[in-house]
Amino acid sequence: MIRRQILRYTPNQRTNHWLVAILFFTAALSGLALFHPALFWLSHLFGGGPWTRILHPFLGVAMFVLFLGLVIQFFRANFFISNDRLWLRRVGRVIRNEEEGLPPIGKYNPGQKLLFWILLLCMLVLLFSGLVIWRAYFSEYFGITSIRWAMLLHALAGFVLVLSIIIHIYAGIWIKGSVSAMVHGGVSRAWAKKHHELWYREVTRDEHPERPISKKG
Repeated sequence: MIRRQILRYTPNQRTNHWLVAILFFTAALSGLALFHPALFWLSHLFGGGPWTRILHPFLGVAMFVLFLGLVIQFFRANFFISNDRLWLRRVGRVIRNEEEGLPPIGKYNPGQKLLFWILLLCMLVLLFSGLVIWRAYFSEYFGITSIRWAMLLHALAGFVLVLSIIIHIYAGIWIKGSVSAMVHGGVSRAWAKKHHELWYREVTRDEHPERPISKKG
């Protein structure tokens, strides 16, 4: 652990996150190229239309698999607690940067938790709808009505996912220190206490466990 800093993300977690980010952008760009003729020029980034059509589903599956790695590591920290409901009721103060009256929160604030579950839902919808419309392997097993519904759900889930990632990026930039944590792994103790006090207490308690009482004599 970095001196006077708290480890927020391990090297494996950071690598996992950035690989998902890279795959998201490649899957999103290739998906947009296939979504509308006005965006077909994006297919040149992938070697043209045929290669874009071939690569897009594989990029999506790879993104989902790696995202599951993040889910496995972070899902426990994204369960809602009682303080989260109060935080959400006072979210206006958060937006105005008014910290007075906000309850202490854990490793992730309620906004981050909502985003986590929205991303997971979108990923699941994209995966299963994508399998239905994946012509090379699976679409022949489904009727035209199922394929049309799957295409609609795929587009809607993709739209929500892109908006969610934009919010995620904006929030990461807005809260100074968030991006640095995902790059370097550590955050200052002051940052942890200010933004995630319950998590700060938990981590510092683990660093300095209470010594057992001696029973000599």
